[in-house]
Amino acid sequence: MTLSTAVVGVGYLGKFHAQKFADLDGCELAAVVDPDMEAARRSAEPAGARALADYRELLGHVDAVSIAAPTSLHHRIARDFLAAGAHVLVEKPITVTVTEADELVALAAERGLVLQVGHLERFNPALRAADAILEAPRFIESHRLAPFNPRGTDVDVVLDLMIHDIDIILDIVRSPVVRADASGAEVLTHATDIANARLEFENGCVANVTASRVSAKTERRMRFFQHDCYLAVDFQGRRLTVHRKGAEEMYPGIPELITEDQTFEAGDAIRAEIESFLDCIRNGTAPLVSGADGRRALATAIDITRRFGASTRERA
Repeated sequence: MTLSTAVVGVGYLGKFHAQKFADLDGCELAAVVDPDMEAARRSAEPAGARALADYRELLGHVDAVSIAAPTSLHHRIARDFLAAGAHVLVEKPITVTVTEADELVALAAERGLVLQVGHLERFNPALRAADAILEAPRFIESHRLAPFNPRGTDVDVVLDLMIHDIDIILDIVRSPVVRADASGAEVLTHATDIANARLEFENGCVANVTASRVSAKTERRMRFFQHDCYLAVDFQGRRLTVHRKGAEEMYPGIPELITEDQTFEAGDAIRAEIESFLDCIRNGTAPLVSGADGRRALATAIDITRRFGASTRERA
């Protein structure tokens, strides 16, 4: 079956979504929507799609939509398309508030529609390989650092960058957060640009998460420690390093460590994300990153940002 699709918002990410929908078999890019009509035309014309300024013209006329508009618009646009019977892929963060996210999750469930959230890092092959090895990590450390880019500064660094790692950690640990401590600082914007959070889970796992959008380098790494091995994931290099206990000893009573390295070929994560979205629609299966997952990551991220004010008051 051929699915009629559309993209709402063709900034940095949205234009790639439009290209993938146009290229994939079994779907048709019917329209591209953006208030900037010139931007809409640039993405629509190569695919023979319509360029529109108002997404409401498409309600009831497409099977699925990808929403890459500013975060403040996610709830209204996604709600309108779900209410009109369209499946929705919405960029992260899912919404501004948890209440808004709850409404979208409930509406999608009520209508039997796919609601997928664009936590793109979940489609990284190095993480997928690590996920097959991870059982019960006891300590997790992550660093997501990037040079400043004005794109994404409508939210703070927790909702811009750290939320990727929050989503991954919550998915792997699968235990409630019982304590969160955080600190952060404004550097170039009027929102927090660098932050660190320590999350303690009910099952005893601890995660130390750092994110910066004012770094001199780009780094996206996560390390997992469990009873029998230590795993390091380099998201940028698509590399997985696993250190396991060996049969010999490197010191009396201390087992040797055997290291295995895997580097994965460069893939197209956005294409994989959209292919997965379309497969879920056709097969009636749950998405890899569901609306409930997006809601859970958002709730934790918001809790972390609230801790910034608390830590400031404690120092005073």
